[in-house]
Amino acid sequence: MDSIETPLLVLIPLRPDHAGEMTGVLSDPALHEFIGGEPLTESELRTRYERQASGPPGWRNWVIRLRAEDRLVGYVQATIDGRTAEVAWVVGTPWQGRGLARAAATALVEHLMEREVDTVVAHIHPDHAASASVATAAGLRPTERWEDGEVRWERHRA
Repeated sequence: MDSIETPLLVLIPLRPDHAGEMTGVLSDPALHEFIGGEPLTESELRTRYERQASGPPGWRNWVIRLRAEDRLVGYVQATIDGRTAEVAWVVGTPWQGRGLARAAATALVEHLMEREVDTVVAHIHPDHAASASVATAAGLRPTERWEDGEVRWERHRA
């Protein structure tokens, strides 16, 4: 898995040793309003990252490094099944509203569409306007389908 670079940020393949810095990034309970769960301890996050880093080949996870601050600010992920990728993104509360999720998600979707998939899917809570804006910027469009209370968004190769 390669890093994905943009002028604003770098998506770096996830490693278990990212858990230390990411624990702080993901520590705000409000961040979990739409994604569920609660902030994990460093040990719990390291265990999760070990599982994700050694998971099946279709699991792809990157942390987001903000170039200007040389620090991690969130993550993006893709689960690839055949020619379809389901994607998600999370940016820590202190860095929201700066276009970072938009830049990261767009870079991820473009990377996947250029290399290995024909369809990208995201599931977004209908009240999460920020994620809907990110999905739109990445070229995804809402569908009529719902899963677990979330709207299915899709982008297809032209």
